[in-house]
Amino acid sequence: MSPSVVVALDSFKGTISAADAVAALAAGWGSAGAVDAVLRPMADGGEGTIEAFATAVAGAERHPVRVTGPAGGPVEASWLLLPGTDDAPRGTAVVELASTSGIELLGERRLGLDADTTGFGQAIAAALDHGVSRLLLGIGSSASTDGGVGMLRALGGEFTDNFGEPVAPGARGLERLASAHLDRVRRPPVGGVKVLTDVTNPLLGPVGAAAVFGPQKGLDADGVARAEAGLARLAKLMQVPFYEPGAGAAGGTGFALLAWGAQLVPGAREVADLVGLREAIASADLVVTGEGGYDSQSAKGKVPAHVAALAAEAGVPCVLVAGRIGDDADTSGFRAAVSLTDLAGSPEVASAEPARWLREAGAVLASKPL
Repeated sequence: MSPSVVVALDSFKGTISAADAVAALAAGWGSAGAVDAVLRPMADGGEGTIEAFATAVAGAERHPVRVTGPAGGPVEASWLLLPGTDDAPRGTAVVELASTSGIELLGERRLGLDADTTGFGQAIAAALDHGVSRLLLGIGSSASTDGGVGMLRALGGEFTDNFGEPVAPGARGLERLASAHLDRVRRPPVGGVKVLTDVTNPLLGPVGAAAVFGPQKGLDADGVARAEAGLARLAKLMQVPFYEPGAGAAGGTGFALLAWGAQLVPGAREVADLVGLREAIASADLVVTGEGGYDSQSAKGKVPAHVAALAAEAGVPCVLVAGRIGDDADTSGFRAAVSLTDLAGSPEVASAEPARWLREAGAVLASKPL
């Protein structure tokens, strides 16, 4: 009898989607030995969230939308409609910041103070126009540090300077922010809004949005200080404490969503629940999980840690496959750990052909007595 293997990988950021990653690994395993592979592409709210739901949820429908990207130009994106349920009869819309206002849309560019979240808000508005009962928002992989102002403005908010003029997009606009009017912001759907995130950082301070994530988005020391000051101005005008866990997610978009009445939840846990991962693991012989880079931070709310916890709870062994495994990573909770970098010989080769090396990883695992 063929072993039943649940393959639950996150995307390998910037190189291969979760859906393509699980398919490649399963194909490699199948080429080396018979296997009953159950594919559950995973996400934690960042890049690949829509793909994960589209693959795992029968009847999910994509709705194309053109939005304003983080650099101000048009971006072709989509939101996903999940079928209706008793508590969400008109369906749940999955909207992903990564595909509308994400850093991957910029290639090698980093816009620092000028990137914003307008496109994310426009995609949310499109889902609201459709009349959905509930929203599920993934906010990982942000390009900006605008405090979610672009998003709220796309939903009807007004953010003005001392002269009553709209402030500029991005964190740069926050430097002149004097007033925030949310009375015309569109109401959330009746079933509420859940926000998928993998961070618990507050909006401000040494572990806040600007200090921790700003440098990844092109902010130098001066830019971090300016963004921090702008976010502080925003915080004074809003009715949400800046220290709320997750308020600093996606450059402060978590803060704006809290102000809108949304609930922030651990992304990996919510995705796992909605794609039926626990049920799939219960009848499996083995679980394979992983992501592009596994290091000491991966245990803090990332996909592999949550998948491994579900496997342990069910008494099913779990294996890790990652693009690279950091020297500081603790892999003691896994039956085995495979690095694509080790298989390929270098990170450059592994990232250039991730599907090839995931297939190789699958074949290697098929040959092991796990």
